[in-house]
Amino acid sequence: MKIRINNQEKLIDESQTLGDLMTELQMKKPGIAVAVNQRVINRMEWDSLVLKENDDVIIIKAACGG
Repeated sequence: MKIRINNQEKLIDESQTLGDLMTELQMKKPGIAVAVNQRVINRMEWDSLVLKENDDVIIIKAACGG
């Protein structure tokens, strides 16, 4: 099925969770925030949130500096 990640289309397996996706993208680390369909998802929910066709995923990485 098709989803969008930071405005880029990606094909994923059905029943894939957000946690699976973040592991696949090597993004399961501190300093990462994720929103699905404009709703910020708590890290504790990543492994239980099953992604659906046409979901819009935004991944934000924290940056240090000034």
